[in-house]
Amino acid sequence: MSQTALIQTDGSSHSIEIEVAGERIVCDQRGVMFIPDLRLLTVSDLHLEKGSSLARRGVFMPPYDSGATLLRLQSVIACYDPKTVISLGDSFHDGEGAARLPETYRDHLGALMSGRDWIWIAGNHDPHAPADLPGDTAGEIAIGALRFRHEPSVENGHGEIAGHLHPGARIVRRGRSVRRACFAADGDRLIMPAFGSFTGTLNVLDEAYNGLFSMAAFKAYMIGRDRLYAVSGKALCPG
Repeated sequence: MSQTALIQTDGSSHSIEIEVAGERIVCDQRGVMFIPDLRLLTVSDLHLEKGSSLARRGVFMPPYDSGATLLRLQSVIACYDPKTVISLGDSFHDGEGAARLPETYRDHLGALMSGRDWIWIAGNHDPHAPADLPGDTAGEIAIGALRFRHEPSVENGHGEIAGHLHPGARIVRRGRSVRRACFAADGDRLIMPAFGSFTGTLNVLDEAYNGLFSMAAFKAYMIGRDRLYAVSGKALCPG
């Protein structure tokens, strides 16, 4: 798998160019993926309105997760100016999340969508089209050699771009443990990090990832404060 360190034109973030199924893609430190040849931006697991969903169950969190997530999304869209955006499932934390989206946030999201093709991939949290929002909804979509879907498939992962698992990786250096969200890839498949402000991570060495990657070629692209770090599977730690 080839990789080239890239610096965005605004100088604010680092990215790494990799290949998945022979297709050239860019993994961005802000947690998004971009295909330059197609001007295609992919983001996964926004989990918008997670705070309000938890509040309905009596777990009260600051109600600003959707606003914070949309501001971060605005930043990457301004950077890449994509022609197409794919939101890779669990865009909303539950099936009623889009309907609960406050008008201010709905207008903000609508402005980000304006003038672009926008594809909502159905997730396990939001299996249906989001209420009263533009864009197309699909279970999965194929573009060239790549297939975009929410949950990774053990049976056929070639060219798969998936989310769902919220990958994270842990390393230990000089006695210090560091754990970060990451892109998980082996040249055949890529699993995206979760983008939402209230999302956690699941270690890529967890049994939930069994059978998804060739560990000989596997790398975790760990998200640092201002750059990505490519770490081989052999250097990763459980936990």
